Amino acid sequence: MVKRQKSPCVDLCDFSGPKGWCLGCARTRPECNQWQKMKPYDRNRIEKELQKRMNQIKS
Repeated sequence: MVKRQKSPCVDLCDFSGPKGWCLGCARTRPECNQWQKMKPYDRNRIEKELQKRMNQIKS
């Protein structure tokens, strides 16, 4: 049985960050909309980028 990967969403959906990133989770609107349909590889790739994006948002 494959375990479903949890969304990085923190219920703060504000896409006014740089490059249209959400200020809560650093994903783009299309990434948020497609999250449940993405393959695990794509989710993992995005999750690795999210911390870098959050650092850019905070600076």
